[in-house]
Amino acid sequence: MAPPAQTNRSPSPSQPSGKSEVTDLKSQLRQLAGSRLPGVDDSKRELFKKVISYMTIGIDVSSVFGEMVMCSATSDIVLKKMCYLYVGNYAKVNPDLALLTINFLQRDCKDEDPMIRGLALRSLGSLNVANLVEYLVGPLNAGLKDNNSYVRIVAVIGVLKLYHISVTTCIDADFPAVLKHLLLNDQDAQVVANCLFALQEIWNGEASTSEEALKEREALLSKPVIYYFLNRIKEFSEWAQCLVLDLAVKYVPADSNEIFDIMNLLEDRLQHANGAVVLATAKVFLHMTLSMTDVHQQVYERIKAPLLTLVSSGSPEQSYAVLSHLHLLVMRAPYVFSSDYKHFYCQYNEPSYVKKLKLEMLTAVANESSTYEIVTELCEYAANVDIPIARESIRAVGKIALQQYDVNAIVDRLLQFLEMEKDYVTAEALVLVKDLLRKYPQWSHDCIAVVGNISSQNVQEPKAKAALIWMLGEYSQDMSDAPYILESLTENWDEEHSAEVRLHLLTAVMKCFFKRPPETQKALGAALASGLADFHQDVHDRALFYYRLLQHNVTDAERVVNPPKQAVSVFADTQSSEVKDRIFDEFNSLSVVYQKPSYMFTDKEHRGPFEFSDELGNLAIRTESDVPVHVVEANDKDLLLGTSEKEESRGSGTNGSAYTAPLYDTSLLSTATQVQPELPISNPAAAGLSPQSSLAIDDLLGLGLPAAPAPTPAPSPPSLKLNAGAVLDPGTFQQKWRQLPICLSEELSVSPQGAAALTTPQALLRHMQGHSIQCIASGGQSPNLKFFFFAQKAEESSIFLIECKINTSSAKTQITIKADDQSMSQAFSTLFQSALSRFGTS
Repeated sequence: MAPPAQTNRSPSPSQPSGKSEVTDLKSQLRQLAGSRLPGVDDSKRELFKKVISYMTIGIDVSSVFGEMVMCSATSDIVLKKMCYLYVGNYAKVNPDLALLTINFLQRDCKDEDPMIRGLALRSLGSLNVANLVEYLVGPLNAGLKDNNSYVRIVAVIGVLKLYHISVTTCIDADFPAVLKHLLLNDQDAQVVANCLFALQEIWNGEASTSEEALKEREALLSKPVIYYFLNRIKEFSEWAQCLVLDLAVKYVPADSNEIFDIMNLLEDRLQHANGAVVLATAKVFLHMTLSMTDVHQQVYERIKAPLLTLVSSGSPEQSYAVLSHLHLLVMRAPYVFSSDYKHFYCQYNEPSYVKKLKLEMLTAVANESSTYEIVTELCEYAANVDIPIARESIRAVGKIALQQYDVNAIVDRLLQFLEMEKDYVTAEALVLVKDLLRKYPQWSHDCIAVVGNISSQNVQEPKAKAALIWMLGEYSQDMSDAPYILESLTENWDEEHSAEVRLHLLTAVMKCFFKRPPETQKALGAALASGLADFHQDVHDRALFYYRLLQHNVTDAERVVNPPKQAVSVFADTQSSEVKDRIFDEFNSLSVVYQKPSYMFTDKEHRGPFEFSDELGNLAIRTESDVPVHVVEANDKDLLLGTSEKEESRGSGTNGSAYTAPLYDTSLLSTATQVQPELPISNPAAAGLSPQSSLAIDDLLGLGLPAAPAPTPAPSPPSLKLNAGAVLDPGTFQQKWRQLPICLSEELSVSPQGAAALTTPQALLRHMQGHSIQCIASGGQSPNLKFFFFAQKAEESSIFLIECKINTSSAKTQITIKADDQSMSQAFSTLFQSALSRFGTS
């Protein structure tokens, strides 16, 4: 086979052929540095392009710094720009190199070409080296007095850069006074705008320490200055106009005449093509008329048309931003926009985020006259191929129904949704029907007739299933199959992964029991037993609460769980009026787009879920028996819940905090859950109940706790040997942890030596691994540490799962054990305790 042909492909300019490439560039630049031959600038351009290309992709070309500076002695503007780019990049990281550039930059600041003067001054200000600021003062002074406006524009921004490098140098050179003079007297609008921007930043920074700066900042808000800017606003660029309008918002007019004067001056800004200028003008109008109720309402009418025009004429991104502001205005004055609801109909080619916001707008503007047309439009969206939009449209129909507009027609539409053969439509409709029945109980007969035909097996989404279960419990007297559907759901308790559904199921079975006791007795016993053995803390606590209520008094339990209910008049709003007012104050900012005040997404203490990212990163998961670990994914929260302050506050109040779970002695549960006793359930007399009444309720529910016989000595645990090479993947561990009941839960003491040795989790992991107990996950921070261990019985496939929480400050350990073979759980507990007690002593 012939060898492949050699290709004479030249290397790409961005890919140097070897280490000598930079050296070759250096030598070629040195040769051209002093040359005056014709065409030398073209050769320099090609070499400069290579240098910039290498620099852009991260190759270090700082060794040619001197040659680049020498080659910059030219009148070619293109070469100047590339040289300034190179110098600015390396001068920031290497102050010693920056010193070499001072002379030629200062020389270029005096060049005849104003473009070169401006570029040199910009590069000089971008060096950002504190010990070179003395070389910047002179060129800045000259630049602020330059005849060319471009140089003055650059010099003003250079003053702001100097302020950030050295505040003292900037103030001592009296630059703020020079900028103020330019602000009020310069003929170029961009120079004025830059002066305003720079002075605002300087005086805001100095106002806390200087009374003079505070006075100067307040002087910007004086009537002559504001009118000066507003009269020249047409000369400014769009960015500068927004800057002036933001300043005008802070101005407090002396009387209504001033307000009307300012609004007349800015009237034509509402017709501007730029959305930012229109929104900034709208903010001025809205804020200045807050104290004038009638005029304020007229302002809504005046700004409505320009904003609606921007929604329909701009890009999707602009439409979304403007719609966000319109949504805020609609929340404050829905009647103003009620006749314009057709502007918020969704277009087929709009992005989903725009459609979603329009659906919220339609919900807000609906009134008695427009409800039918809006609901008809929303029902069309329910068949949309975009499933999230279809869901949102169904929710919008429900929200309109809760606003008491033409409820009869809307209820019929919602019931039609339930009959559609689409899972997501049925799911959303079920949730809405539940809320509808809470507000309009009189519609229960019509709704329940349709809901009764829905099979619970066809509803998979947790919220929808919870809504269906709620209706089965609340209206079980009107649904003949309700007890049997609830019993079927209870039998499949372990297959239900949503805690919300299990909580609703517990309550629904209780309600159904009070209405139809004989048919629900068995289901209630199964639900209580499963709930008491549930791994989720809330589910376990609710089941235990219900069990104790029934033990105390069935009549009292019914009064607590199933009292007479009044219709819900108003559902809670997700945002308080104070938050909405704060967002309105921050009109024309990201606060409106995010629908939350700025402090909620800028201040560290209000960053919400993002604050937990570090904690999640500290949790580790082990896939093998080795000690090195891997980071746990954030969605593994079922196993690795919070392990710091949360653990300490909860203390022993976990699933394994010793309670006696009632034994459910039927074929539905293969084994009874047994946990260490602590709560007074095991001793009815302690709770003020007779043993007979306690056992009666147990027998009624099929929980059958037999009378306690005389205590007998506990049998000695059988000998147990573990498999040293046991392996278990995290997914199997998590599945087993959900399915298996708790066998044992105990609080142990750790030896002082062990607590002292537990400086890092790895020490304990190695120790337990030596006793054939492997760690699959660990997390937490001292003093609260959390571990998940597993072990396998020798020569068998039986697995033991352990949750171990250690508080090193109190030297206490809480362990929870689950096992395939529950008869060996006590023996394994003894072995685990023995291994743990040796930690730190061997």
